[in-house]
Amino acid sequence: MSRKYKFAEKNGAYFVSFATVYWIDIFTRVDYFDTIIESLEYCRKNKGMEIYGYCIMPSHIHLIFRSSLGNPSGLMRDFKGFTSRKMLKIIAENPQESRKEWLLWMFEKAGKKKAMLKKVNFGNKTTNLLKFGH
Repeated sequence: MSRKYKFAEKNGAYFVSFATVYWIDIFTRVDYFDTIIESLEYCRKNKGMEIYGYCIMPSHIHLIFRSSLGNPSGLMRDFKGFTSRKMLKIIAENPQESRKEWLLWMFEKAGKKKAMLKKVNFGNKTTNLLKFGH
């Protein structure tokens, strides 16, 4: 199955849902939750992301967004790539993370399992075009 998001209408609003590998609870820590918020804010200010709503749960995220630049695939690629690299760095450098070794091992294991995955996989679970009006 392709890991790339499929966006038929480049200017449409979409609902996307993505999860961590093995549905590991990551976003329960404030630092990690804040990283998601900062990444969304950066994309909103600098990448043309129009955010209509989001829900961050312990192991996955739901997002309703639109790309004002007409490039939702590129926007999701950049958001997920940047965010996953930043999350790995924060986890690795967090002296108070009691699960550090286990988390990094699980992400590495997932990355080795499938060559196309990075160390943290916010895998595509759902992509739906939202149509407004009648």
